[in-house]
Amino acid sequence: MQFSPRLLRLLTIHGVITIYAAGLFLQQPVQAQQSATAKTPNKQATIPQPGPPPPKPPALIDPAGPTISLQSSEAMFNIAVALNACGYDDGLADSDPIRAHIRDQVNQATQQSPEARDDRDKLCSYINQHRLGSSTRDLSQYVSLALYLTPPPDLAPSAELEDMPPEATQVVEILPLLRAFAKSAQLHVLWVQNRPAYDEIENKLHDPLTQMIVSTNIYLKMPASTYDGRRFLVVVEPLLSPAATNARIYGTDYVVVTSPANDAIRMQDVRHTYLHYVIEPLLFARATSMDRMLPILKTVSEAPLDYVYRSDIVSLVIECMIRAIEARTMDTGVQEVKIPANIPRSELESYDRQRNASLQKIATIRQQSVQDSMRQGYVLTQYFYEQLMAFERTPTSLKDSIGEMVYGMDVDVQVHRARNTQFAQQGSGDVVRRAPRQPKGLDLAEMKLMKGDSDGAGQLARQALDQHTAEPDRANFILARVNLVSGKMDDAEAAFRETIRLSKDPRMLAWSHIYLGRILDVQEERDHAVAEYRAALTVRDGQPDTKQAAEKGIKQPFELPHRQQDSDDDDTSPQTKPPAASGSAQAPH
Repeated sequence: MQFSPRLLRLLTIHGVITIYAAGLFLQQPVQAQQSATAKTPNKQATIPQPGPPPPKPPALIDPAGPTISLQSSEAMFNIAVALNACGYDDGLADSDPIRAHIRDQVNQATQQSPEARDDRDKLCSYINQHRLGSSTRDLSQYVSLALYLTPPPDLAPSAELEDMPPEATQVVEILPLLRAFAKSAQLHVLWVQNRPAYDEIENKLHDPLTQMIVSTNIYLKMPASTYDGRRFLVVVEPLLSPAATNARIYGTDYVVVTSPANDAIRMQDVRHTYLHYVIEPLLFARATSMDRMLPILKTVSEAPLDYVYRSDIVSLVIECMIRAIEARTMDTGVQEVKIPANIPRSELESYDRQRNASLQKIATIRQQSVQDSMRQGYVLTQYFYEQLMAFERTPTSLKDSIGEMVYGMDVDVQVHRARNTQFAQQGSGDVVRRAPRQPKGLDLAEMKLMKGDSDGAGQLARQALDQHTAEPDRANFILARVNLVSGKMDDAEAAFRETIRLSKDPRMLAWSHIYLGRILDVQEERDHAVAEYRAALTVRDGQPDTKQAAEKGIKQPFELPHRQQDSDDDDTSPQTKPPAASGSAQAPH
């Protein structure tokens, strides 16, 4: 793991870098967003495919830079100055004094320059015309834009517009106005003058941030590991409201934009984002095993949750686990009474009562936090809270324990618990926002197939083959499932066999064999079908759903289910649902 020079300082003890507690576990990058949905005859199946190319990182992300860093940004400074000059006063009374100082400097610059006043007025007119109804949403779009801007004087997007967050592209036309104002008001001069104050703020935040990272990883018992290509970046901008933390996930890059008050930032929001950074790869790697949890989504349909948590079980599980960790590690404000060593026996009973009372108060406060999350719709928080209590008593790391937590869940019990939960009228939302990406090519084909547009999916798959795509195996795999949907069994069989010939992906290979086995079963060629199911097992995909489907095929022939059967009841087809993806491709009966 790599750390910035400042973050290394606290981690270095007597010349030895202590990275065990702050390390990450992954040996290889994990594709956080995979998607594919299909059906065998009237059966639902979602097969994870090679993910799309990662989105271009924000301009602040240095591919050769440290894994974890704390920094400021002149582009963010320019955006923040513009907002402040145009009426953004949120949190002004609680902000670091540097905010008022810079605002005064900008006011002086505009008073002394008619050109700067004119450029400011044009800038403010644009900002006023692009308000979204709340200061939080107003700020959010400009923060997203600032993260993708190159340094002044260019202040240009660092990625193609189609690769940028949609909310950023909605205000990208501000850039010519911003460049003009930055020049006439000499914002670069102000940045240079105030940079020492920014550096001082970063120095004050360095140790608390490092301590948060270390203590979090100590709790999770995370071992040190090799560099895995992901980054966690904290951007400090004191010109923004201290109450407004903006956290973003751009592919494998996790970015938090925050502002200090009284030499401190909202560390709970930063830690929440860091927990996403650490835990998401662990759970995304087990996404297919969560398909059996899909009935839980039905119980939260009326909960005050963001759509992603009501539609994607993986996202819901991630957030529930994070909230459970936060409840288990929160500062309750209650001092735990310690029993002194060598205490006289006559005083032991009194100390024991005091200790038990303090522990009960702590447990009550933590349980209340869990209940608040449950009422907001994060209905697995209680389950993970209980699992973490057992986890704390073992030397096993979360990496090695998380599988048992996921695989060992009694879904029926959790569904019953969720149904008995009375949801609040309003939810708190999540500080972290994920930048959506527009699917293209074969990713778009998968999305169309998932939504039932088999014709559109087939057209894109055939187009990819005609253009000699770099993924002919995947294109054939999509085309095979399209043929199943269309009832073209011979064509489907041919495409699955072509997938097997071309592919080296274990999961794609295994499910091609399973699909072939089911087709052969329907055609009453049982011996050949069993051979395909056995071939699926030899591929060693390693996922529970693959093994279950293949072994079930060996035990009994596949039969077309009745037309009215709910596809959600089929637990022998794989699914890997990416955040905010849902739906199924209907197969013929």
